[in-house]
Amino acid sequence: MSNQIDLEGRRAVVTGGAQGFGKAIAERFVASGARVALWDRDLAFAEATAKALGPAAIAVGCDVADAAAVAGARDATVAGLGRIDILVNNAGIAGANATTWETDVEEWRKVMRINLDGPFICSRAVVPAMIAQGYGRIVNIASIAGKEGNPNAAHYSASKAGLIALTKSLGKELAGYDIAVNAVTPAAARTAIFEQITQAHIDFMLSKIPRNRFVTVAEVAALVAWLASAENSFTTGAVFDISGGRATY
Repeated sequence: MSNQIDLEGRRAVVTGGAQGFGKAIAERFVASGARVALWDRDLAFAEATAKALGPAAIAVGCDVADAAAVAGARDATVAGLGRIDILVNNAGIAGANATTWETDVEEWRKVMRINLDGPFICSRAVVPAMIAQGYGRIVNIASIAGKEGNPNAAHYSASKAGLIALTKSLGKELAGYDIAVNAVTPAAARTAIFEQITQAHIDFMLSKIPRNRFVTVAEVAALVAWLASAENSFTTGAVFDISGGRATY
């Protein structure tokens, strides 16, 4: 039995909400009383997920790295839900595994664009309204790789390290408001992102986790739900480890 977290009446955006962590977070939000907009580049996939979640969920097509598209998604979400209380910056890609010197420059830029530019652009789009309404919660889905730097994944690791720093900066900027900005750093989970990485890299990641298993999407969603709640009223600019004992700080 999961703990009851009160998100009654809240309106949330989950980027990359069609599958994986995003879908699980949206499910937990809906179960907690929130209405949710799933922002995803794959609108048809997001629509199918929203339909499965029921009338509390809507789907909005959005490339998080495109500022104009994000502004449009924000406006469509406000039109559909009334406002945005919660933003979960979850959309991300792994990129192709290679040593740093063998990583294609465009591959590096693609990972940065989605994993780091995206959360910046999405946060920038919704924060002014959060300030105006006097309330907001932002949760960034970073990674243990952002703390430790995984070999053969410099682009992904660097993007998530950047997201941790963005979390801290934005948290400080918004500390005078009832707007909390926090990040979580999961170990790997068995999601569709595994299709982008090699089996050797998957085996490497598992070998680093003392619990000797991957995190589940529901476990990540439970932590995010609390961070997105009004109960999280003091902590901001922080990084919450959910790596099964892997992180040492």
